[in-house]
Amino acid sequence: MTEISYLAIGPVIALTLGVVVILMVEVSFKPSTSWLAATAGSSLLGAFVLGVLQWAEAAEDPVIRFRGMLALDPFAAFGAVVLTVLGAVALLVAWPLVLQQGRRAAEFVALVLLSLTGMILMAAAAHFIMLFLALEVASISLYVLAGFSRETAEAGEASVKYFLLGSFASAIFLYGVALSYAATGSLSLYGTAAFLSENLLLDSAALLAGIGLLIVGLAFKVSAAPFHMWAPDVYQGAASGVSGFMTAGAKIAGFAALARIAVTSYAPYISDWAPAVGVIAAISIVVGTLLAIAQSDIKRMLAYSSVAHAGFILTGLVAGLDGVPFIWFYVVTYAFQVLGAFAVVSVVSGPAGTRSPLTDYAGLAQRAPALAGSLALLMLSMAGIPLTAGFLSKLYVFREAVDAGYLWLVLIGAVASVAGLFFYLRVIVLMYMNPQGEQTAGAAGSPGVSDSLRIALTGVAVVTLAFGIVPGPLLDVVTTALPL
Repeated sequence: MTEISYLAIGPVIALTLGVVVILMVEVSFKPSTSWLAATAGSSLLGAFVLGVLQWAEAAEDPVIRFRGMLALDPFAAFGAVVLTVLGAVALLVAWPLVLQQGRRAAEFVALVLLSLTGMILMAAAAHFIMLFLALEVASISLYVLAGFSRETAEAGEASVKYFLLGSFASAIFLYGVALSYAATGSLSLYGTAAFLSENLLLDSAALLAGIGLLIVGLAFKVSAAPFHMWAPDVYQGAASGVSGFMTAGAKIAGFAALARIAVTSYAPYISDWAPAVGVIAAISIVVGTLLAIAQSDIKRMLAYSSVAHAGFILTGLVAGLDGVPFIWFYVVTYAFQVLGAFAVVSVVSGPAGTRSPLTDYAGLAQRAPALAGSLALLMLSMAGIPLTAGFLSKLYVFREAVDAGYLWLVLIGAVASVAGLFFYLRVIVLMYMNPQGEQTAGAAGSPGVSDSLRIALTGVAVVTLAFGIVPGPLLDVVTTALPL
């Protein structure tokens, strides 16, 4: 179907209007930050409501709109809803950083909203051109956010590294699109799927090379090994108040795009690409776990941990369409957990801080019991301890991988999960079992927690426990959040 549907781009319209209003009013009237918060909140609320309306519409009649460019289906609607909620929590976490920016605060908020538009379009893209444009909108905004803080030279370095390696990954992605087009004659995700289901390629070398390059390009965006080299330096160099959003948003959008491409366009060739995804998953799990153990800075530890979690999420992708609901479950719960962890880091090291040594967390339970409790819960969930969302996330993707015949990958993941307990529990031991006097001078005193951060951490903790104990409501939703 080719007709225009404003509902299909409703969340994008709401966020774009927010960006335009914020920048125009800032230039003209120099309003207060409270007005900025109200405008950003209204834009996100509007996007959320329109995402829910998308879900109601798509559940009854999933279609392709804008001449094959965008899908209006439960998969896209769920991505829009989750990303708008993530954006709201991310702004709550980053608000102390926003307050430090003075007249640049409007630019920061506008960049966050603009990156969300790209991420939402990545989840809804039904055409490779639209997917590339969405990828670039999200990526360029994140490049700037990585270096937004001017307090340290490390932020600028992080931005340049992210930009250079991100541009290289985008070029690889485009080359993959070109090879896929050469093999199938279509740039539509669903046109490619139709061609491959109706035709047998006698020479599939170009297609397989294209699929491989597409996977590599998106593997960079989700920081899967061995395409993860940028992540530790960027997450550490960026301001703590924005690192969590960069990590969480990129994970959701990247895996949404990868899952849609894999299970729609190239489903007939799953026996060819699934083993390659399994190998990348295994490398990510092993590399991320081993290098996280060796870190002495919690931001670098969380970066390598995100590499390992990218591998765990890819474990669900080898099952094809059957694994998509559990990829959603994993990536959504993990995104809020890592955002919450970086929120705690932003309190301990400062919202514009870059380095955050583990020694700064010694005795944190004595100085800030609520903060330490929140971080401990998030560490336990990311480690996969029962009664947390992290445990069920791993259980579900492992089950799907076993059913798909990838027992070897599950065994690697299980061993790595046990090994990963070391670096997660090390943080808890430092907070609860090290005397208060042993922390570094920079961490002395009781960290102050703003109201916005307190709200964000409470919400993240509730999500982590609620979906770990009663996963049914989220499972019911993600089971139907499938591509058209």
